[in-house]
Amino acid sequence: MTSNQLFDLSGKVAVITGGNGGIGLGCAKGLAAAGADIAIWARSIQKSQAAVSELAALGIKAKAYEVDVKSSEDLGKATIQTVADFGGIDILIANAGVNIRMRPEQYTDDIVDEIIDVNLKAVFHCAQLVYPEMKKRGGGKIILIGSLTSVQGLGVAPVYSATKGAVVQLGKSLAAAWGADNIQVNTILPGWIVTEMTSVTRAVPGLQEHVLSRTPAGRWGSPSDFAGIATYFASSASDFVTGTDIQIDGGFTSTLAIFDLPK
Repeated sequence: MTSNQLFDLSGKVAVITGGNGGIGLGCAKGLAAAGADIAIWARSIQKSQAAVSELAALGIKAKAYEVDVKSSEDLGKATIQTVADFGGIDILIANAGVNIRMRPEQYTDDIVDEIIDVNLKAVFHCAQLVYPEMKKRGGGKIILIGSLTSVQGLGVAPVYSATKGAVVQLGKSLAAAWGADNIQVNTILPGWIVTEMTSVTRAVPGLQEHVLSRTPAGRWGSPSDFAGIATYFASSASDFVTGTDIQIDGGFTSTLAIFDLPK
């Protein structure tokens, strides 16, 4: 098998939650460039249609579905419609997420429930729904989106951090449960990425300098940095890779600080 064949996604159908912007759209563009057809499940149909136009320009079939991932009814309907429109589902990227930042003592039950419902329950429900469709097609790929907070604490986002830690363990458990069905499950842990979600965080005084001082790559990440890893996890190149998680952070977690030794 050639390297091109290893990463070829022609004929594959990918569902990407929150795939109309940020990291989700970065992943979608990578998969589309490799030949996959794309179904975007997201709340803003207008934003999704703009993303569909970008993806369709790459020569693949793309369609948007108006979905609130907290709604079991929406997810169920989207699964049925996606299978009807595309013929099946081969790949899931469970990307939709929410982060409401505050100190632990400030959280209310409603806020806690919102974060858990989107970041954990919806991810699990999506995986449950696509499983039988992947099994029918002889296998599949599930890609979960964690965070650096999956492995590091963040005092102003404890509930988000807890859900993202749980996502890693969920990925490992799904990999164990569905490996015999030829379904591989892996998790991507994004670092400091320039997206709409991080716009408020990036405005915190001193944060930009702190991130750059810890990042060997010398920059913040961009959604396009996820095209390659998403394609790898979605392709046959990763058929013997499952239950893993990988940090896409420019080396942020690899070092305590960047400095030169005295000459």
